[in-house]
Amino acid sequence: MSRPLPARALGIDFGTSNSSVGWQGPQASRLLPLEGDKCSLPSVIFFNNEERRPAYGRQALDEYLDGYEGRLLRSLKSLLGSKLLASETTLLGSAMPFRQVLGLFLGELKRRAEQAAGRSFTEVVLGRPVFFVDNDPQADREAADTLQDVARQLGFREVSFQYEPIAAAFDYECQISREELVLIVDIGGGTSDFSLLRLSPARRQDSCRDSDILASDGLHIGGTDFDKQLSLAGVMPLFGYGSRMHSAALMPTHYHLNLATWHTINALYTQKTRLALQSLRYDCQQPQGIDRLLRLLERREGHWLALQVEARKIDLGHSAQQVIALGQIEEGLQAELSRALFEQAIEAPLQRIANTVQGLLASAGVRAEQVDTLLFTGGSSAVPALRARVAALLPGARQVEGDRFGGIGSGLAIEAARRYGCSAA
Repeated sequence: MSRPLPARALGIDFGTSNSSVGWQGPQASRLLPLEGDKCSLPSVIFFNNEERRPAYGRQALDEYLDGYEGRLLRSLKSLLGSKLLASETTLLGSAMPFRQVLGLFLGELKRRAEQAAGRSFTEVVLGRPVFFVDNDPQADREAADTLQDVARQLGFREVSFQYEPIAAAFDYECQISREELVLIVDIGGGTSDFSLLRLSPARRQDSCRDSDILASDGLHIGGTDFDKQLSLAGVMPLFGYGSRMHSAALMPTHYHLNLATWHTINALYTQKTRLALQSLRYDCQQPQGIDRLLRLLERREGHWLALQVEARKIDLGHSAQQVIALGQIEEGLQAELSRALFEQAIEAPLQRIANTVQGLLASAGVRAEQVDTLLFTGGSSAVPALRARVAALLPGARQVEGDRFGGIGSGLAIEAARRYGCSAA
C-alpha cells in the first residue's frame, strides 16, 4: 500500500503561550516535533547576555530560572495589535524592533519544522484568533497584515489564514462518525474564540467549508488575563496593592498592574521606578508592602513571580488551595490562594465570555438545544469555572475535550493540505 503524498504547506499555530506546527506528511502524527520529542514550543525567547545568543521555548525558561543574565520575552503574540509593535527594545546590548523579535521566533518555528520534516516550505496556513484586537477593525487588519508580512520575510511565498477554533474543529471532525452541530470554545493565552460549525465525515474532503461555518466571534481575553486577576487578588496585596496613603487615598496601582502583566514587568526594572517607590513609601500608612515590592524589583523576581502565579492557577483546576512561598523576599512570607478567590477574581471576564457565546448563538439563529457538542480546546479551557459557565448555556450538549495544545496545529495541517495540495517530494 503506497503512502499518501506529503502536503506542500505547513500549518502554524503561533500561540500566546505555546506554539505548534502541523504537516500532513508520511508520518502518522500531523504535528511536528519542535523541542526534543515535544510537539509544542513555549512562545518564549530568552536573550542570554552571558553567551550573547537567544534561546527559545523550554530552554529559554530554564536558562532564565537558572539565573543567567539576560532578558526574557513571553506572550509574544500579544505584540500583534499593540502599540509596542511599532517600538523597539534593547536586547543583547543593541536596539531591536519588536517586529524583529516576532520574526526571530516565527523563524525558529519554521527552521525546527523544516528540520523535523526534512524539507523546506514556501506555503503556510497561519492560525489566527477571530479578533486580534476587540472593537477596532483597522487595528485587527494591521495585526494580521503584520503577521503575514513577517511570514513572507521568512521565505513563505504563499501565506493565508484560518481561524483557530475552526482549525480545532477540523481536527475533531476526523474522530466523528455522524453529522454534529459543534460549538468550539478555544481559550488560549491571549484570546477566547468561538465558532459554530456543522461537521460530518462526508464533508471532510470538501474544498470549501464556508457554508458549514454558521458563526464565529471572539474576545481579547485569555489565560494571561486570568493570571493577572489572580495575581492582583491574591498576591499583589502583599506588595502594597490596595494600601492607603496618609491622605486616605489608595496607593497608585500602575506598579502592581505592570507587575501582574507579563510583557510590562521589565518596565519596572528602572531607577526611576525605584526612586518613585522610595518616595511613595513615606506617604503610605503601612510601608511594608512597598518595601517588599522594592526588594522584589531589586532582585528582578517579577517574571519568576508571574510563572508561580500561572502554575498555581493551573493547580487550582484540581485543588481548592495553593500557596506561593515568597521566602526570598521576606522570611516566612507566602501568598495563600484558593479556587474560590480565583473564581471571584475572574468573574467579570467569565461573564463577558458567556455573553459572547449567547450572542454567537443568536447571530446564527441557533437555539441552545440544537447544539450537539461543546468542544473545549486551548490551554486555558481547563479552568473549571469557565467550563461550568459555558456548559450551563448548553445543558444538552455533549462536552468533549479537544487536544488543548495540539488540536489547532493539527487542524491547520488539514487545512494546509486542502488549500495547497500535495507534492511528489
